[in-house]
Amino acid sequence: MGKKKQKKFPDPGGAWLVTFSDLVTLLLTFFVLLLSMASMDQSFITRVTITPAELGFLSKRGSGKVTAKVALVSEMMERPWEVIEKQNRIKDLLFPDDILPADMDKSTLEENLKVLAKPEGVALVLTDKLLFPLGTYELDDNAKVLLYQLVPVLEYLATADINISGYTDDVGGMNPSNFELSGRRAMSVLTYFVEQGITNHRLTVSAYGPTYPMFSNKTPEGRSQNRRVEILIKTTPHLGGYS
Repeated sequence: MGKKKQKKFPDPGGAWLVTFSDLVTLLLTFFVLLLSMASMDQSFITRVTITPAELGFLSKRGSGKVTAKVALVSEMMERPWEVIEKQNRIKDLLFPDDILPADMDKSTLEENLKVLAKPEGVALVLTDKLLFPLGTYELDDNAKVLLYQLVPVLEYLATADINISGYTDDVGGMNPSNFELSGRRAMSVLTYFVEQGITNHRLTVSAYGPTYPMFSNKTPEGRSQNRRVEILIKTTPHLGGYS
C-alpha cells in the first residue's frame, strides 16, 4: 500500500502579525481612554471643591503669588455681565465669616454691600454703615478690615483703573457740605488703598453729594442706602482697545 500523503496547511506568513497589531491597537486605545477619564475626573473634582477657604497659590500676573480665591474673584470681575448672577458668590469669597469683625454679622454685610455691573466694569458699593461713623469721613477699624480684602484683587487686576465715588443722602439738599463730605469719604478710601500699595495713577475720586440716589430719600432705610462709597473697577476694555 502506498504511503498516505500528508495534508499540507498553507503557510501563514506574516498574517499573525496583523492579529497582534490589532490587539496592541485595542490595548493602547483602552489605556488612552482610561487616562482621559482619569484626567476629566480630576478636573471636575478641582472645579467643584474650590472653596472660600482655598489656601493654594497660583502664579500672579507680573510677579509674586496669589491665592486661588483671589484669581477666581478677579476673573469674575473681568466678566461684568456675569456679576449679577454671581454677586453672592463674590461676597462670600471676598468676605468669609472668619474675617468679619467681631461686632459685624453676615446680615449687616449683606444689607450694606452690593456688587453691580457697570458699563465700565464692576462696582462694589458699601454704605457708610460699613465704613464711617455717621457724619464723619475717617475710616473706622471695621472699614479697614473689609477694604483690606479688596487689595489683592486690585493688585491682580493690575491694568484696571479704579474710580472711588462718594455719595450722601438728601438731608441738607445741594448744600456744598454734602459734596465736601462725599469727596472726603472717597478720598479716605483712596488714601487707604495707596497706603496698601495700590499705585495712585490707577485711582481717581468723584464726589456726587446727594445726586444720583440709588433709593428713595423719603425713608430712613433709603437714605441709609444712599450714603455710600462706590469702588468702580474698570475691567471693561475701552472701545476699540484691548485689555
